[in-house]
Amino acid sequence: MHELTLQTTQRTQFIDITREIQSIVTKQGVSTGLCCVFVPHTTAGVTINERCDPDVVEDMVQRLNELVPQSPEFRHSEGNSDAHIKASLVGASATIIISQGQLRLGTWQGIFFCEFDGPRRRRVWAQILKEEGAQ
Repeated sequence: MHELTLQTTQRTQFIDITREIQSIVTKQGVSTGLCCVFVPHTTAGVTINERCDPDVVEDMVQRLNELVPQSPEFRHSEGNSDAHIKASLVGASATIIISQGQLRLGTWQGIFFCEFDGPRRRRVWAQILKEEGAQ
């Protein structure tokens, strides 16, 4: 297992981690397999979406904040129930196919760490599962 450490700077923030995950795949020398990316936090997540137009990420952040705003009506005493809900909506993991040593993402796709209760120091775990008999 490999671990990335991130320092977020905003309450809600999407950070493109595609290059870091590809670097892990490259260093492992895996030609064919799967890469599981997991976020071990209850107020953060991971998603795959467009990375070429930053407006997409801004639209996603805006809409999530509109769908689940911070509210004093939530019962959770830490005041971050909205972050827990957003993390559940986005999800804690993503699995990406590895072929010919490359993450097989679509042309415009990237892997994003999603912060919903920052700023914080966060971890992302990546596990490479190589195909049996492959490099």
